[in-house]
Amino acid sequence: MIRVVITDDQTLVRQGIRGMLELLPDIEVVGEATDGEEAVERVPELAPDVLLLDIRMPRMDGVAVLKTLGEAGALPPTLVLTTFDDGDAAFRAIKAGAKGLMLKDVSLEDLARAIRALANSGTAFQPAMTESLMAAIRRGHTPFSDNPAAETLTSREREVLHLICAGYSNKEIADLLALAEGTVKNHVSNLLLKLDARDRTRAALKALQQGHLG
Repeated sequence: MIRVVITDDQTLVRQGIRGMLELLPDIEVVGEATDGEEAVERVPELAPDVLLLDIRMPRMDGVAVLKTLGEAGALPPTLVLTTFDDGDAAFRAIKAGAKGLMLKDVSLEDLARAIRALANSGTAFQPAMTESLMAAIRRGHTPFSDNPAAETLTSREREVLHLICAGYSNKEIADLLALAEGTVKNHVSNLLLKLDARDRTRAALKALQQGHLG
């Protein structure tokens, strides 16, 4: 069972997300927080497998929550959900430790896939949010330096990279590409090395920055 905490200042949004997730047999909502300050208090106690986090909230916004929990060593894999397609806020959230980004109008199927991906050390970026991130990059946001080695990505590595950014786990990627899971793990390791990224989230952002997902 994947344990989830929902943080959003809008009651209807929290209730709506909880109602959808309660339809799923493998995901359990173990708590809610009505704003950032409450999230900082409750998340360490609840220790969820995945945190669903709004960006714009009173008292403490989502980026501040990410930074505070991260500094305390209490930040679970976090999926940022936002009403606004804001690339600048998305970049700040990723730099602060978020593992995924989605708009609040996401389908239950895509939300569930994202939660499962994060619970299994993956990432999840909704296509609409990747477009927003690209716009932010064009405005001059370059959080990671370029790496010439990334130009040597093979076609298979690019396929795996696209699926990583979509939030698929190694096993799901293996099934989709008809590969052994061990082969996918090797491709992921090569991607991290070539992109000079310490984890899948950084690899996804560097791929966006360097144009590998175009």
